[in-house]
Amino acid sequence: MNPMTLVPDSKLATAATELVRDTTSELIYDHSRRVYLFGALQGRARGLAFDPELLYVGAMFHDLGLGEAHRGSGRRFEVDGAEEAAAFLRSHGADEDAVRRVWTAIALHTTPGVPGFMEPEVALVTAGVEYDVLGIGYDDPAAVTPEDRAAIVAAHPRPDFKRRILAAFADGISPRPDTTFGNVKADVLRHFVPGFVPGDFVTTIRDSAWPE
Repeated sequence: MNPMTLVPDSKLATAATELVRDTTSELIYDHSRRVYLFGALQGRARGLAFDPELLYVGAMFHDLGLGEAHRGSGRRFEVDGAEEAAAFLRSHGADEDAVRRVWTAIALHTTPGVPGFMEPEVALVTAGVEYDVLGIGYDDPAAVTPEDRAAIVAAHPRPDFKRRILAAFADGISPRPDTTFGNVKADVLRHFVPGFVPGDFVTTIRDSAWPE
């Protein structure tokens, strides 16, 4: 099977493809497509009954919040991407349950340990991200065979991906450093923004307004 055939052939998916291709970099577009494909393959291997259109929109929009238009929002980039996806789905007549699932999938895709216990679309956006960015599952061919992986990367290349995606993360979140408190993106700023001091949970408790 050609894994590219897993991409939904629908008006909604086509519109999502066009929007993301027109508003993001090639880096984010190719990454987002790979996230969908790696997530869909894992969903099939696990026997999960996921909605391909909703998984596709979640994957395609998951990094939209890194763009320049959102850098002054003061919100986590995940929330900005989730809000963009929600507006897109509503504009195409999606029901609120579909909107909720996609919103949640995007908002939680950098929150390890939680999405895997939620709806398939939520779990699989994170699974696709973890495969493409962190290499989780790379050495397990049960879901993504080396042949499937090669076909996906041939269609959506990842030249110098590790360096470029880290730079994209740093660019997208450095204008709003406070939004990294308690999440994995604080590590990005710690490595790439001189003088960045991450928020500290224990210090926040000790310095709160409570007398004891």
